[in-house]
Amino acid sequence: MTDSKYFTTTKKGEIFELKAELNSDKKEKKKEAVKKVIASMTVGKDVSALFPDVVNCMQTDNLELKKLVYLYLMNYAKSQPDMAIMAVNTFVKDCEDPNPLIRALAVRTMGCIRVDKITEYLCEPLRKCLKDEDPYVRKTAAVCVAKLHDINAQLVEDQGFLDTLKDLISDSNPMVVANAVAALSEIAESHPNSNLLDLNPQSINKLLTALNECTEWGQIFILDCLANYTPRDDRESQSICERVTPRLSHANSAVVLSAVKVLMKFMEMLPKDLDYYGTLLKKLAPPLVTLLSAEPELQYVALRNINLIVQKRPEILKHEMKVFFVKYNDPIYVKLEKLDIMIRLASQANIAQVLAELKEYATEVDVDFVRKAVRAIGRCAIKVEQSAERCVSTLLDLIQTKVNYVVQEAIVVIKDIFRKYPNKYESVIATLCENLDSLDEPEARAAMIWIVGEYAERIDNADELLESFLEGFHDESTQVQLQLLTAIVKLFLKKPTETQELVQQVLSLATQDSDNPDLRDRGYIYWRLLSTDPVAAKEVVLAEKPLISEETDLIEPTLLEELICHIGTLASVYHKPPSAFVEGSRGVMHKRLPARTGSGEGTECPDVGNAAGGSAPEAAPSIIPSQGDLLGDLLNLDLAPPTTTGPTPSTSGMQMGGMDLLGGGLESLLFNMVSHPKMGAGFGAAPAVMPASLNAPVGGGLGDLFDLGGGVGMPMGAYIPPKTVWLPAMKAKGLEISGTFARRAGVIQMELVLTNKAMSVMTDFAIQFNRNSFGLAPAGPLQVLTPLGPNQTIEVSLPLSTVGPVMKMDPLNNLQVAVKNNIDVFYFSCQYPISMLFVEDGKMERQVFLATWKDIPNDNESQFQIQDCHLNSEAASNKLQGSNIFTIAKRTVEGQDMLYMSIKLSNGIWVLAELKVQAGNPNYTISLKCRAPEVSQCVFQCYEAVLKN
Repeated sequence: MTDSKYFTTTKKGEIFELKAELNSDKKEKKKEAVKKVIASMTVGKDVSALFPDVVNCMQTDNLELKKLVYLYLMNYAKSQPDMAIMAVNTFVKDCEDPNPLIRALAVRTMGCIRVDKITEYLCEPLRKCLKDEDPYVRKTAAVCVAKLHDINAQLVEDQGFLDTLKDLISDSNPMVVANAVAALSEIAESHPNSNLLDLNPQSINKLLTALNECTEWGQIFILDCLANYTPRDDRESQSICERVTPRLSHANSAVVLSAVKVLMKFMEMLPKDLDYYGTLLKKLAPPLVTLLSAEPELQYVALRNINLIVQKRPEILKHEMKVFFVKYNDPIYVKLEKLDIMIRLASQANIAQVLAELKEYATEVDVDFVRKAVRAIGRCAIKVEQSAERCVSTLLDLIQTKVNYVVQEAIVVIKDIFRKYPNKYESVIATLCENLDSLDEPEARAAMIWIVGEYAERIDNADELLESFLEGFHDESTQVQLQLLTAIVKLFLKKPTETQELVQQVLSLATQDSDNPDLRDRGYIYWRLLSTDPVAAKEVVLAEKPLISEETDLIEPTLLEELICHIGTLASVYHKPPSAFVEGSRGVMHKRLPARTGSGEGTECPDVGNAAGGSAPEAAPSIIPSQGDLLGDLLNLDLAPPTTTGPTPSTSGMQMGGMDLLGGGLESLLFNMVSHPKMGAGFGAAPAVMPASLNAPVGGGLGDLFDLGGGVGMPMGAYIPPKTVWLPAMKAKGLEISGTFARRAGVIQMELVLTNKAMSVMTDFAIQFNRNSFGLAPAGPLQVLTPLGPNQTIEVSLPLSTVGPVMKMDPLNNLQVAVKNNIDVFYFSCQYPISMLFVEDGKMERQVFLATWKDIPNDNESQFQIQDCHLNSEAASNKLQGSNIFTIAKRTVEGQDMLYMSIKLSNGIWVLAELKVQAGNPNYTISLKCRAPEVSQCVFQCYEAVLKN
């Protein structure tokens, strides 16, 4: 009889009976009782009351019974931690059992019991098992280290288990190597900045040797680990590729995809003229084709990965078009994916085959698939110019079928073909007009209206056709209404005498009877253009249109590179980077393909710009760090257009001079926030007070905004940090923002470089800051006056004021920024050098300096070392003065120059400094005194940056 009998009983008093059986002297009865307990536990009954009785059964030589008891322990140890301690002695004893299976079982179970009290007892047995003579025990112990790290990371590091784990990579047994790699990879994932898997040519060689002999899942771990390695040069890259290539013929599809990932990454480093490069391309095709003979779910995963590979290297599968032809019994999700890849592989050589196939698909019964097939014909016409004529005649044949949804899709794609090849296929317009009455979908109606408006001079009854659409104007979708408005204005500009009444009718409907703001605004623009300057109207409305691009649905290059590094994972199926769907505390490492050089630099982390001279690591920007409810503050910003309601508060209420210059400047700013009215939260809202040199009205345009007046040049040698990437394109839908901060003529400027790496145009830029330590806020709107087209870059200088709302940040100079455009709102944080806040009137009188230095408590003094600085005291003084750090006095004591300096921050805080410069010694000592000691660290960083750059 099978074990299913244990799941059938539901009698009362069962727990009591089981208790008696568990304490029986007969071994068989005990075993039966434990099986019943496990069965009850499996179906969800609470059998935790039997914990002590089950634990007593651990003292047995029977391996099956021991396994069952361990299974029970794993399940209930968390709810009974005090009782679980009873089992520890048995675990420790079992870890020294002569049977390796029992040793491994004990260490595996101890790793699964997530109870802190037990964890400390686990260390000694685990240490022994990591060095056990039996490889089965060692491989189990390796995984246990990763589990223990998840429970108590600090304990694992203190006990030196990570070093032991690294040593296991050199183990003689391939399965131990594979598990060690898996454990280290798991730990490294939760600590993305730790260099646990310190891969070098020697360790790579060991991994490649183990690769041939371990199980399929072990191979996957090793291949994934290899994919994170960057070879030193193309020779090493080729050597690794040669040793990984045999994995392509493995029966497990996961191994195949992992091998493909490694090869795709390392191919980047191989010169394209190398013979081996061509050989490798040929070797990659058969395994990918073989994946398509699996069951549909696996086919779909393979096709999503192939879609990425084809976008990166179409030459791999260019001769394999036939395997992507759709089979009649393919599920719809496989059909649509195959269709997408067919279009990507379409070329002049195979277009005849592809078109014949697509025409066949257009007669299928599945409506969604037919629509995609018709659209695919249009995409082929746009992609392969030589096939355009054949595609158009195929589409006309499909229109003749009079199948409603086929006709509508065909009209939509013919509109795109007209855009791509103007004045070439307009002879088909008459056929399209015959089907006007059958169109009921907004996209098809809008496409037809566009065609009629664009080619009105070739259509005799264009006005009648458009008038027929106008009858139900208010029932149409917005897309159709907008298209109809534009088409009638085009018609009027081409045939003004015949259509004056029609254009007035549509302008009236759009401006007076419509609630849609887009439609109303467009109507008003056309009305004003036509009434003031018809010639200008003609130039605007009938302007030559740019040709549409070949493939509009390609994944942008930076994202594609990252996805190639994630082939065989969920990211390659979603076509999204892991950061888009992985939540939780674990940091997600961004991956990039290596550069095609021998150096192998810059593989990981595309999102930190390399500042010239290398900036301090802590200055690397991060996307809005969690900081109380600050993210909430930014997310709740009112994204309305800029408004200026009420009078601007006068400067007198916020005069910095009104503060005690030396007493509690920062404290009063940081904690007396009541006196600071919150800035208008709208993007680009006028700040509470404009800087003196920016008091020209913002509405005066770009000239006014940057007319800083006074003719004051930038102080000689003023330090401006190099630009760094603040917001990488992959985190902002293609918008990359880099920048720096500068102080010019007393005005703080945020200098931004906006780059559009997406396919669409970006407009309507606006910017807003979160509350910050020094009240930094935009002094006017973000002036991006022209739309930012794909692959365009624009430099913008944004003046800042220091009278925004205040809140102490960590670090003190952290600035959280929200940038909005027509696509979305994006958030990032950056750190500004505090030297931007050093004001020009910061030179203190000598007597005041002396009295103040004595007055500030010694506890507020901080001392720092500036190393490797090779300037004499005079050069250092001149350089610092450029950044508004003023030398008050200088004296020389025993060959050492002592410079006494003063700095005044924009919020009225004074910082006093003593800089010791010894001739011939590249290390300076600086002492800083301030009533707000929080700023000392930031001021020291500024000293270091100014003197070393």
